[in-house]
Amino acid sequence: MRFFIAVIAQGDEPASADEMTAIDEFNDGLRRDGHWVYAMGIHGPDASVVIDNRAGAGVVSEGPLFDLPEHMAGFWIIDAPDMDTARRLAADGSNACNRKVELRPLHG
Repeated sequence: MRFFIAVIAQGDEPASADEMTAIDEFNDGLRRDGHWVYAMGIHGPDASVVIDNRAGAGVVSEGPLFDLPEHMAGFWIIDAPDMDTARRLAADGSNACNRKVELRPLHG
């Protein structure tokens, strides 16, 4: 099963050098244990553009869909045999990046 782990941040504070080292070690463990699929950091909500072109509407809004103090700062996509393993890996990822995470199973 594949899972999405969103990294939740407040503000635009980048990861510290110690956090980046811990994240790299976590990523190395995911690779070593066969759980790695993909990971990426993303720009903050100020770089967002919401586009709604349903029925050719052409509506474009600069900024995030939701104006909240917390936002997604990055993500992992992992492969795990079950939800319990995914929860454990998400907890380890939260510890590594020193931020809250949200875990969701992926369709397909």
